[in-house]
Amino acid sequence: MQPRARLIYNPTSGNEGMGKYVADILDVMESAGYEASAYRTTPAPLSARDEAARVSKAGFDLVVAAGGDGTINEVVNGIAPCKHRPRMGIIPAGTTNDYARALHIPREDPVAAAKVIARGQTLRMDIGKANDKYFMNIAGGGSLTELTYGVPSEFKSIFGYLAYLIKGAEMLPAMKNVPMHIKFDDGEYDGQASMFLIGLTNSIGGFEQIVPDAELGDGKFTMIVVKTANLGEILKLIAMVFNGGKHVDDDNIIYAKTAKIEATRTDGEPLKINLDGEYGGDTPMTFLNLSRHIEMFANVDDIPDANIAPQNQLSQEELMNEVERISEQDLNGDGTIGGSDDEFK
Repeated sequence: MQPRARLIYNPTSGNEGMGKYVADILDVMESAGYEASAYRTTPAPLSARDEAARVSKAGFDLVVAAGGDGTINEVVNGIAPCKHRPRMGIIPAGTTNDYARALHIPREDPVAAAKVIARGQTLRMDIGKANDKYFMNIAGGGSLTELTYGVPSEFKSIFGYLAYLIKGAEMLPAMKNVPMHIKFDDGEYDGQASMFLIGLTNSIGGFEQIVPDAELGDGKFTMIVVKTANLGEILKLIAMVFNGGKHVDDDNIIYAKTAKIEATRTDGEPLKINLDGEYGGDTPMTFLNLSRHIEMFANVDDIPDANIAPQNQLSQEELMNEVERISEQDLNGDGTIGGSDDEFK
């Protein structure tokens, strides 16, 4: 039976230019052996999420999300709760495209991005769960994590990442500490903090040195707690980020690897939580790492080995399974084609 693929695309992404690439993207998917079809998202809330959930439950083999990080997040939220989770491809067409950057997927050419799927290289990626929602790249709370809420969509479309830089510069003098309680695998923090970040990749807000030692698919979040709101100290930390990620050793930073985080604001006020650039609810919130939860197409050859967790580098058995899956032949004589994916269901 020919594997089925569904392209879910946001027609308003990329200065509303995504629609003109749909036919070419479908051609690439079909040349890769898929029976391909497309779904154009609607203005209805969570349109992309609901379609991704529907095709996952229908047993599709591949779901491709075309749009910005918000669209990709919706598709992840549709797939992540399902028992059968199809492989996922990404066609970036947003402003920062952090997730595509981390997976080394072309960000300026939708057809070139589709060809990454045809190459057949994948990584099993960790997914974050924040109470009852999911995120694939970043979560956080505090001053700078709220900057995406204040950038109008038309401004982002015209000026791209510059819009975030301008807004971030505006917000720096207004940063303030709030009392937080943060519990993680190896400790707890009770005290003042201007923000906390939870990363799943090394690409956050267009920068790759905020989490310099990120390993894709290692089952751990990278947690950063910033304990200061002093403008001079914040500017020093930013300079250290650009200087090889040296901020991780600063006394104003808590930097830890953890599979679970519980965060709350201790003065009784809610703290807004940012999930992949969008408002995701208020504290108290528990964040869980769902290890290797969704298999993503990526330009694996272009990702440094240091940024890929050892368990995400294929063993000889897994390589054989991949060859069998592509050839549709039982090459090792074990009575199955491609082994069993039960451990990932």
